Amino acid sequence: MENISVKDRAVLRSLAQKQLELANGERNRETIRLWYKHNACEGERPLVGLTTWCFAKEVIPKRLVCEGEAARELEHSLYNNFINAEVFTDDIPVPDFFPVYIMPRLIPFGIVIESERAPSGAGLAYHYVHQIKDLEQDFHLLGESRISYGKERLERLFSLAEEVFGDILPPRYTMSSIPMTPTQDVVKLMGMETMYTSMYDYPELFHEMMRRYTDQMKEQLRCLERERVLLPTTGDDHLNQSSRCFTRELPDAPGPNGLTTHDVWGYIDSQETVGLSPDMFDEFVFTYYKELTDEFGLISYGCCEPAHPIWDKCLSRIHNLRKLSISPWCDENFIAERLRERKVVYYRKPDATLLGGVNAALDEDAVRKHIRKTAEAASGLTLEINQTDVYTLNNNEGKVRRYVELIRETVERYWKP
Repeated sequence: MENISVKDRAVLRSLAQKQLELANGERNRETIRLWYKHNACEGERPLVGLTTWCFAKEVIPKRLVCEGEAARELEHSLYNNFINAEVFTDDIPVPDFFPVYIMPRLIPFGIVIESERAPSGAGLAYHYVHQIKDLEQDFHLLGESRISYGKERLERLFSLAEEVFGDILPPRYTMSSIPMTPTQDVVKLMGMETMYTSMYDYPELFHEMMRRYTDQMKEQLRCLERERVLLPTTGDDHLNQSSRCFTRELPDAPGPNGLTTHDVWGYIDSQETVGLSPDMFDEFVFTYYKELTDEFGLISYGCCEPAHPIWDKCLSRIHNLRKLSISPWCDENFIAERLRERKVVYYRKPDATLLGGVNAALDEDAVRKHIRKTAEAASGLTLEINQTDVYTLNNNEGKVRRYVELIRETVERYWKP
């Protein structure tokens, strides 16, 4: 086990105590109560959250004081657990434990995804090394998929946290919603152009590939069940995209035979197929997606793709859909009308340029206008607003708290229950 100095240990124990105090505070307890009602579509008010990992490099590192590498990893994780509540005052709650996330990741067709990043200092840019150049010629490369979840790293982190501050803030293995993103995996392997042209050039092979991958995904889910890897997703567990799982509609503890995927949240999206017509999406993608969504107790769907073009023909058929991403490219009024007939959270992701972008200061009028449109469209619905995809604050973290205030003020004025 890594050595933690006396000085670093004192810092970590102090932060663990701070997290515990925040978690046990009245504000946090009230927030958790609201989350349970919210995810049951019985919310008392819209909830507001921030996806902070995108801009964490401008917020957390400057607060770190530990000197050892292992200590800094723990310190970063502790700040990540309460930075939203303490600094930005949104509705992301603080856990009363130290979460160690088991995150199963599927290695598609047994092919390790390769990527190349830009030279150091050149920003966030990267591209995938496409290993399938032509679906017909390279079809033999599609082998058996397998799951990896970094067991050794998780055990190391758990043991370290337990030894340093476990008497204050106990570590706990926890699980996020299980992500299923087949078209994202396909694009990583072959690129978007090859994916689209393959549907035209080799439709039978494309279907065979999707059939094989869907079956492999389902078999890997059975493997998670057999190995008792699945954990409840009913409390302060991450729900893709950047939401929380709080629910009383799923088991909060394993039974004698463990959990099945029907007992947990699942997540699925298909950002890469926005160029397909609803008919083509239904034929080449949703045919298989529907089988995967049926595997779970509750489903959160979508990331940045617009949901409205494929709602009537496809997404409306997901019987266990509970949360739908309403991206900046989505027709808000169209989807709002459709969701009035459903028990589904209107999960709005505002335009990222409102908070990020090139300006250090907020354009408050633009924020109010943008959020007003959402609040009016989603009146009468369970509304959740989560700002994601902001990769720089221009080193002005103060504007984040103001952004949250503006959202709350605008929603309070224009959203109606």
